[in-house]
Amino acid sequence: MTKQRAKILVIIPCFNEEASIKQLVGDIQNVKKQYDLPIDILVVNDCSKDNTLEVVKSLDCLCLDLPVNLGIGGGMQSGYKYAFRNGYEYAVQMDGDGQHPAIELPKLLKEALLEQSDVIIGSRFLEGKGFQSSFFRRLGINYFKWLNRILIGRTIHDSTSGFRVFNHKTLEIVNQYYPDEYPEPEAIVLFGLRNLKMKEIPVEMCERQGGVSSIHSLRAVYYMLKVTLGIIFVYIRIKGKWKT
Repeated sequence: MTKQRAKILVIIPCFNEEASIKQLVGDIQNVKKQYDLPIDILVVNDCSKDNTLEVVKSLDCLCLDLPVNLGIGGGMQSGYKYAFRNGYEYAVQMDGDGQHPAIELPKLLKEALLEQSDVIIGSRFLEGKGFQSSFFRRLGINYFKWLNRILIGRTIHDSTSGFRVFNHKTLEIVNQYYPDEYPEPEAIVLFGLRNLKMKEIPVEMCERQGGVSSIHSLRAVYYMLKVTLGIIFVYIRIKGKWKT
């Protein structure tokens, strides 16, 4: 399944995920053994206030314990920098709340190893199976699909998905710059402007197994406005700076 046993790092950002992180790491380890995958697991603890760090230290995985809270973007870039500087050829993002089943991991890696795409995105909407997110969040995702089409001419159905695989070319880019506040939808614009090849693969996701989402119906409109500003900022920052 792998090409010359390419080094792969699974990065799991965590903030107060003590209820789900043990199960997730265990599931990934089981899939690793079942499919003979050459992967390491890196948990990035973003100053959790619960017992996440203590749980992670007891698991069979690597751990980055950040000294200050960086948020999801900063936490993920810390993991990407680790992957890039330690010679990993692929990096996988999986959320620490248990929404991304480990059994779907080989599907994304198989596509990445075909070397036809730089960014592989696990999409819950291509086949409509599994947990489809809340109504308000789906409205926002459809809006971002439209916005991406205008800005970069690409159609991404699940731009907020945090289940992704990056190849070494993409790792080199995110090692230098990665959006910080709403990285998943903002990064789509970054990748589009850098002419990276993006592909969505249908996956089934679950409801979060622990913790509390920061996005709910009362904040949906506010979230959409904030992300829109973030996307436009990335577009302005990158458009004239990096041309390929």
